[in-house]
Amino acid sequence: MIERIFEGAIWRSRFVVILAVVFGLIGAFVLFIVASMDIWGVAAYTFNTIITHAHPEHFHENIVAGIIGAVDLYLIAVVMFIFAFGLYELFISEIDEAMGDERANRILSINSLDQLKDKIAKVIVMVLVVSFFQRVLHTEFHTALEMLYFALSIATLAVGLYFLSKVGKH
Repeated sequence: MIERIFEGAIWRSRFVVILAVVFGLIGAFVLFIVASMDIWGVAAYTFNTIITHAHPEHFHENIVAGIIGAVDLYLIAVVMFIFAFGLYELFISEIDEAMGDERANRILSINSLDQLKDKIAKVIVMVLVVSFFQRVLHTEFHTALEMLYFALSIATLAVGLYFLSKVGKH
């Protein structure tokens, strides 16, 4: 009887994962809102600059950097969503409403911790790629060697993304 009570308590303790699910979703919503506000800010900046006929020194770079920064936040929000959905499906229950939706099954269906890690890792790599390109926008190259390093870093990213696309495919 003690064993049954103890095992029941252990099994029900998995519901503590609900905290990670709820706060992961809250974090994702917050990131979506902040990223959208960033895009709104870039749009307002662009509109005001066009209206006043001013052309700041790094106008295009600032716009692109702001939008890329928002894309970065959106991708991190997606990581939080995948994390929350994956934890819920692994520890609590399958999401009944997603059962009939083929897209949801493809994107959000998580059957193991390894599968959850793989999905999160792919999105994190994309976040890093976007961050890399955001930083490159503000980098000034003065020598041929710096340009060579830049070209090598882009080639390395391309090779890494190619191999990342092959992960999980047979």
